[in-house]
Amino acid sequence: MVVEEQAGRASFVPPAWQPLGGSALRITNVRAICTAPEGIRLVVVKVETSEDGLYGLGCATFTQRPLTVVTAVEEYLKPFLIGRDPSDIEDIWHAAQLSSYWRNGPVLNNALSGVDQALWDIKGKRAGLPVYELLGGRCREAAAAYVHANGRDPQEVADNVERYIEKGFRHVRCQVEVPGYAAYGVGRKDADSNAASAFYRLALDQARWEPRRYCAIVPKLFEELRHRFGAEVELLHDVHERVPPPMAVQLAKALESYQLFFLEDLFAPEDQEYLAMVRLHSSVPLAIGELHSGPHEYVPPIVGRLTDFIRAHVSTIGGITPARKLAALAEFFGIRTAWHGPADVSPVGHAANLQLDLSTPNFGVQEMYEFSDVLQEVFPGCPEIRDGSLWPNGLPGLGIDIDEDRAAEHPYPDHALNGSWPEIRRADGTVVRP
Repeated sequence: MVVEEQAGRASFVPPAWQPLGGSALRITNVRAICTAPEGIRLVVVKVETSEDGLYGLGCATFTQRPLTVVTAVEEYLKPFLIGRDPSDIEDIWHAAQLSSYWRNGPVLNNALSGVDQALWDIKGKRAGLPVYELLGGRCREAAAAYVHANGRDPQEVADNVERYIEKGFRHVRCQVEVPGYAAYGVGRKDADSNAASAFYRLALDQARWEPRRYCAIVPKLFEELRHRFGAEVELLHDVHERVPPPMAVQLAKALESYQLFFLEDLFAPEDQEYLAMVRLHSSVPLAIGELHSGPHEYVPPIVGRLTDFIRAHVSTIGGITPARKLAALAEFFGIRTAWHGPADVSPVGHAANLQLDLSTPNFGVQEMYEFSDVLQEVFPGCPEIRDGSLWPNGLPGLGIDIDEDRAAEHPYPDHALNGSWPEIRRADGTVVRP
């Protein structure tokens, strides 16, 4: 305590903040590593410590606006964190989140996630344990995963589903082209392809989007799939928030008899009050949350039991620290996890997802991306894919590393479009949600 005399009055001057931990370990540097091994902009945060060779990695990938995240990490979080004890994960998370005053946006949350995941990685390495052991231990040996089967027509989708079944997968997301119109998720990737460019292409080009034709063809897709496979495989579908809410309710009713594992993003976050209407008209399981970034978005559907799976992008909600709390909240309401896991989650983020999957009792399924050879070279320790599931390697921390020399060989592609999501427009030119 310090007391100063000011104009004859004694005033209290609070002492400078000191790290809470009893450890002598300190954060010495925080860096954002930018790489695009498959042409997709990834951001990985590296937190270095005063112990020689001890560092942690975290995913901060917001692929449409990556450089804004880099600025937040290196210009704001770095000076805020230098000198702190990396053991104080909970305290650091809250202090860093509140340091910007305005909070829960995707840019700052991704930056915070990169730090948060890296701190969990460090804690696991210091303990000599995988992060899932620090989260309460394993609830399962591996995490069941789902893959993406696409096609020009229902028969081609079914052929790709069959190839995935032969590989051991029992959960498959199915998307089909709508002739003459743009459609989400129908790049030419199939079960025999590992080309990220094919996976990530949205096949939009200059085609327009009209929801009525789409809503007519999707039930025919699942009619074909159930006729061909019966109950042999769990089927999923992503609407991607593109359909007007009343029409989306009709689609959910039409798909009910095909017993989907879940129907994803039937509504945009702005329209999620319509979830209650779906519950009145259809029993199809719902998955939402990919675009959520804060509790004001993901808590109401959980406590209202208006969804069945929470699909949050872990880095966009701020990392492992809030994700484990979100999973615990969902457990009390019978809601399972299905963390976002496409190609624009870095392998570090996929490793973090797996740590959560293994330690979460109400785990549902994990969206999976097949790691190419180049990704595995840049990120040694990628989770193993076997028998339709993701398997941990048992290494301390997140179990994954980055080869910075290899990462530097894959710079970001041209920012001519700012990495923006492609525009989707209706026939009259009106822009619509992605």
